[in-house]
Amino acid sequence: MATQVDLKPTLDFLKGLIPNNNRAWFQAHKSDFDIASQAFEAFVVALIDELAPTEDLRGVSPKECIFRIYRDVRFSKDKTPYKTHMSAYIAPGGRKAMAVGYYIQISPGGESIIAGGLHEPDPKRLAKFRQVIERDPRPFKKIIGAKAFREYFGEVEGEKLATAPRGYSKDHPEIELLRMKQITAYHRIPDRQLLAPDLVKETVKGLKLMKPFLVYLDSIR
Repeated sequence: MATQVDLKPTLDFLKGLIPNNNRAWFQAHKSDFDIASQAFEAFVVALIDELAPTEDLRGVSPKECIFRIYRDVRFSKDKTPYKTHMSAYIAPGGRKAMAVGYYIQISPGGESIIAGGLHEPDPKRLAKFRQVIERDPRPFKKIIGAKAFREYFGEVEGEKLATAPRGYSKDHPEIELLRMKQITAYHRIPDRQLLAPDLVKETVKGLKLMKPFLVYLDSIR
């Protein structure tokens, strides 16, 4: 039986932070932040524990997976100091891993997601993906076209080039895949599901549906 977690403190804190994204409010609610962080960490621990039998997550700690809530505002016009979500990247090596892994984000108002894929692939890796798709798109299309995958994640998402990438015809039969600059799968989680007793079980079910997609992308190097 999957572990039950309580993310209400996390959601409540983030709901308060959204309209009060400043240091004074944050410091006044530091104890609420600590409780919210602990609740989110418990969620990440539960996911790691549930995934461990089928994933190489030995020795991976939740702190290695969880992103800081503090924003780097040095090069941003938006100077608000805090992210309005809590997030983690579960993979061998944690959030700094080069391997493709599972991204978890908790945001109020139905903005919570589980996601994975190539979010910011380097040019070499993106070129390799296009070469593989041009050579034989069938294995990838079988994965993303599977009924269970489509029902849960819908279409593969990501930014696309305005036209065909260099070296490819705009009339190529797989032009929509070849135009992609990001190759990601997303599933939105409503707030009510975050508070349901079967949250961990249902989240793990979704992550396992994503596994073949990630394995395929991770093999392209």
